[in-house]
Amino acid sequence: MEFLVIFMYCDFRFLKIMCRKTIPVIIIYEVINNSYTIKITINYIYNKYLNKNPECILRKTLTCKIAYASVLKNPMETVMKNFVIVLLVLLITLPVFAGGKKEAATGPVEVSVWFHSGKGGERDTLNAQIADFNAMQSDIIVVAKQLPEGSYTEQVNAGAMVDGLPDLLDFDGPFVYNFAWAEYLMPMDDYVDSEMMNDILPSIIKQGTYNGHLYSLGTFDSGLGIYGNRKYLEAAGIRIPKGVDDAWTGAEFADALKKLQALPEVDYALDLKMNYGRGEWFTYAFSPILQSFGADLIDRSDYQKSDGTVNGPDAVAAMELFQSWFTDGYTKYNPGGDTDMADGKAALSFVGHWMYNDLKAALGNDLVLIPMPALGGKSVTGMGSWNWGMTANTKNPEAAMAFLKYLMDPDQILRMTNANGAVPSRVSAIAKTDLFKAGGDLEVFIQQLDKTAIPRPETAAYAVITSAFAEAVDNIAQGSNVQSELDKVAAKVDQDIADNKGYK
Repeated sequence: MEFLVIFMYCDFRFLKIMCRKTIPVIIIYEVINNSYTIKITINYIYNKYLNKNPECILRKTLTCKIAYASVLKNPMETVMKNFVIVLLVLLITLPVFAGGKKEAATGPVEVSVWFHSGKGGERDTLNAQIADFNAMQSDIIVVAKQLPEGSYTEQVNAGAMVDGLPDLLDFDGPFVYNFAWAEYLMPMDDYVDSEMMNDILPSIIKQGTYNGHLYSLGTFDSGLGIYGNRKYLEAAGIRIPKGVDDAWTGAEFADALKKLQALPEVDYALDLKMNYGRGEWFTYAFSPILQSFGADLIDRSDYQKSDGTVNGPDAVAAMELFQSWFTDGYTKYNPGGDTDMADGKAALSFVGHWMYNDLKAALGNDLVLIPMPALGGKSVTGMGSWNWGMTANTKNPEAAMAFLKYLMDPDQILRMTNANGAVPSRVSAIAKTDLFKAGGDLEVFIQQLDKTAIPRPETAAYAVITSAFAEAVDNIAQGSNVQSELDKVAAKVDQDIADNKGYK
């Protein structure tokens, strides 16, 4: 097997064209045992392919015989910041891709699926659904691959670069805009009938729509709130809100933290799940604090500028409040683990729907779900969750959609949401469960989706926005200057938008 290897400086607009006919690989090459080993890594590649994330690694090594190599340098490299070094590996001889006639395929159609390794109950349910779908019919066989959640998006980007995406892809909601813009996904408008569309929550349709086309569907939406221990709240004499219209004010929340921290049986008042680490959780959970104060991650009027919005006075006030929870000792940057509220150490847990089953099992009727407080001028919560899209690679969209429709069946949706506590994505499924009905344990999540939820920014720049903001949150929690950190976010986001010509 021989490869032609070319080092080239190229603009990503040019790379996008070349990627359709070649196999692009980001560089570093080195000599190991007198042979060239091509390592796939990155050095701040712009976000169309690797989301400007220096931790993105494809984690594969290819050893090959070098047939020819040349270097073509752009004399403008010192001023053209949007130029990157790209290694293109062009196949000269590779039997598996050789031309010629192929025998007609026999047997069931294979549908490849990638999904993230979420919490145990969610993961186990999906594995069971795949097995049941394969057993219930003989025309389609689903072959699934589970990928680590922490590096999931990076692996999707890397797979796209080598034309290796599956037929059906699981991904966190706000990444649909970047994936659709980069043409990883194909529209599914023609594969979803009006009956299903009319039964799906508007938030799910909105989340999956980009430039007027539907690119994704999810079996559930998320809920973000504050779980409380009724025993501690009553002992401290704290009012327990009954719903969204009765949410705590910012002053009430501050008073609750102070009183709960004073209880001798409480180690700390508020678990923020900092143990999840720097990543999407930090943006999903804590950007609503900005929005409560009237700030945001980006100016949503045209999604062309972050400066002045993410780092303005309102944003600084919001994140200074967030930082004060650490400096005042109400929360911990390094909690002991994921069970501090269940173990009685924390009185409140600022977290999503996925902790419901574990906390309910631990606290029973002492578990209460509290709507997000109006920390600034209004109560705001997050929304959106993992969903499914058909990739542009699929050769069998009907088969891929058949499996997705199986997952979107109301009974299958409930099978999943009973395992993870999420909000079912179809109205007919919600009607079948008591959890989200009036007076149900999780009714607040439905109220919030209807009244106070704000989606994460609907822009292809989101991958850079979330990476930059999560880094800032991490640093702020550890005591860094709030204004300085938010200025860095604005600079990174605005530079990325400029580099990508406004994502037009």
